[in-house]
Amino acid sequence: MTTRAPRRRLGRAEREQQILDAAVAVFSERGFPNASMDAVAERVGVTKPVLYTHFGSKDGLLLACISRARAELLEVTSTAAASADTPEEMLRRGTRAFFDHLERHEPEWTLLFCESTVAGEALEAVRAQQTDFIAALLAAQAPGADPQRLAGWAQVIVGACERLAVWRGSVRTVTSEQATEYLMDLAWTGLAAAAPR
Repeated sequence: MTTRAPRRRLGRAEREQQILDAAVAVFSERGFPNASMDAVAERVGVTKPVLYTHFGSKDGLLLACISRARAELLEVTSTAAASADTPEEMLRRGTRAFFDHLERHEPEWTLLFCESTVAGEALEAVRAQQTDFIAALLAAQAPGADPQRLAGWAQVIVGACERLAVWRGSVRTVTSEQATEYLMDLAWTGLAAAAPR
């Protein structure tokens, strides 16, 4: 008779990450409306009440997936921008990090854009986060610029990046590098011309 090694007990944070990973996989495979908490629990190897203890509901689980994706996106884009020496390179590196991150985490971001009925506010929070981040980067490089103009530029950049990401997902032939260059061709030319001298 063989004895199985006892299962290692996971801490709360580690268990939650495991649940979020499983939820993203199940929601992506089945679509949010067709996914069940039973399927997520089975994927993780826990009981359904464990999911409810951690996240409260299926909607709560989806919002937690989005919240994690939002935090990770800000981390990668801000780290990339911080490694640059010039304003142009800050925008280029931050944009490239955005596209690379979405590519590496495609199921999460596809889920986010497809489940706008549940995730509408969460998606707006991601947009606001990235817009604030870009406006702050622009303000640091153009301290005398009108804050409303900086906010407008940031809105344009975030909107353009989002549409490029959706387009890349549908055509599957555009690399992160190409998408970054398309944004830079348009955005940086305009920003450089509008920057106070």
